[in-house]
Amino acid sequence: MLSVFVRGEAIETIPNFIEECGASLLVSDFSPLREVKCWKEEICKRVSDSVSVHEVDAHNVVPLWVASEKLEYSARTIRGKINKLLPEYMIDFPKLGPPIKKWASTNHVVDWEDLITAVIRKGAEVPELEWCEPGEDAAMEVLMGNRNGFLTKRLKSYSSDRNNPLKPKALSGLSPYLHFGQISAQRCATEARKVRTLCPQAVDVFLEELIVRRELADNFCFYQPQYDSLKGAWEWARKTLMDHASDKREHIYTRGQLEKAQTADPLWNASQLEMVHCGKMHGFMRQILIKMNSLIFLDTFYVFFYRVGYFIFFQMYWAKKILEWTSGPEEALAISIYLNDKYEIDGRDPSGYVGCMWSICGVHDQGWQERPVFGKIRYMNYAGCKRKFDVDGYISYVKRLVGEIKKRKAVPLFNGKGKELRI
Repeated sequence: MLSVFVRGEAIETIPNFIEECGASLLVSDFSPLREVKCWKEEICKRVSDSVSVHEVDAHNVVPLWVASEKLEYSARTIRGKINKLLPEYMIDFPKLGPPIKKWASTNHVVDWEDLITAVIRKGAEVPELEWCEPGEDAAMEVLMGNRNGFLTKRLKSYSSDRNNPLKPKALSGLSPYLHFGQISAQRCATEARKVRTLCPQAVDVFLEELIVRRELADNFCFYQPQYDSLKGAWEWARKTLMDHASDKREHIYTRGQLEKAQTADPLWNASQLEMVHCGKMHGFMRQILIKMNSLIFLDTFYVFFYRVGYFIFFQMYWAKKILEWTSGPEEALAISIYLNDKYEIDGRDPSGYVGCMWSICGVHDQGWQERPVFGKIRYMNYAGCKRKFDVDGYISYVKRLVGEIKKRKAVPLFNGKGKELRI
């Protein structure tokens, strides 16, 4: 397959390239985010009427518009719809043969040195990451590698250790690759299905998060245009948050103090520092923990049945403390999204926006016992985390990890001429 890289704004470069190469068909991948939707609308206006424009949903297993035609209230309301359609859509990829027609050469030349320099300059405030190797091959290595692949070497501990921040290797590590399209959820799901007999519980929980939870996030961002605003919350959540917006806070921190992890809470500081220096805080501190009482596997596809009284526990301590420490819910949501998008390698993603909206605005959740500041939004605190995992151990782990990262980046390297180079 021939790849051509063009530099510039999509609304300018794509129509120009289509005209230059004489293409008659443009295929784009689906995204529910407003910026991408606006780009596509503008591109459709600018291309010739002779060009057919198609959109495919390679981001999800079941295409969003097929899974549901409306805004879903929770995972409970969309799960059955998705599972019913999985037999039709969760299939192996067809094998592709070599292209029949050779692509004509183009004059497009990429100045990689200039491009990389510009990217580094723009992202100078964000520490460079060392642990995540980009690319399709690297993504497949994380999923299926013989040395440390998730499905081949680490799957067994996923269901028991994935919510322990002291055991980060128990997580799949696939979210950056899914975010940047270097591997698909379809690929991960079909490969996981092949090994289900070895670790059925781990695979079922993985597929719930990979398929149902990710597609629920896309559903929210697509059908709720205000997906990153208090206006996008349900009416009950908006009311309770505004009723308690003026409640007295024990601490009030600025965005700068939060960004620099300058709070009185050592656990929150540790999670923030892990995100800044590693590009990814542990999922227990940031995302969703799910405990399922009953899972039944049926006819080679995943159909989930839950007993009455099944329990789901969500944890997003990091963002909920921002709600507690800022002047009101609007500021809390804006700061949490700002930090998530700036430092998380898989930020700027539907799952990130929904994670912040769930934690601060009660999206995909229900009302709980009313209390100061939070109102009826689910509450979490330091003591609750201590009951779930070794908080002191996690804080020590992050301090050691960040210290090692800073030390590596401060070590001078010398070339043959004695010039100092820093990494």
